[in-house]
Amino acid sequence: MKNIQFNPIGIIHSPFKEPRGTPIQPGGGKRFEGTVEVFSEFEKGLKDLEGFSHILLLYHLHLSEGKKTALQVQPFMDDEYRGLFATRAPNRPNQIGLSVVRLTKIEDNILFVKDLDIIEGTPLLDIKPYVAEFDRREDIRIGWLENNVDKLPRSKDDGRFSE
Repeated sequence: MKNIQFNPIGIIHSPFKEPRGTPIQPGGGKRFEGTVEVFSEFEKGLKDLEGFSHILLLYHLHLSEGKKTALQVQPFMDDEYRGLFATRAPNRPNQIGLSVVRLTKIEDNILFVKDLDIIEGTPLLDIKPYVAEFDRREDIRIGWLENNVDKLPRSKDDGRFSE
């Protein structure tokens, strides 16, 4: 299979300058705001996006580049090692991140967002509207996180994946 290459369509701006201390999911970043700068050649693609309250940001986890990907990791909200694909750890075979954020307004090519868990300068790969009828599922199981998800509001990146 041939290699796949992505080119950024923008850059994410946030109050987080490094991984350590960053919320580990948008649910943990509810009080944090930032902007998404979409490069001018993609600005026309933002037409009609202002009607959505939430958007999915797909981005390149650029600070995890070059690190060896372990297939079992100790996630932030647990003491046990888990299979990488049963976690949202940032060091992955393909450094792709996904966050659902609240869209508060759009000015030209700048998206103003809340519930941010992304590091300053992160390359943006794509934007998709969040549509509950498409994305929400019933009868959800959350595996090992069931006993740990209550830790989310107070969990922050402690550097374990960037050191």
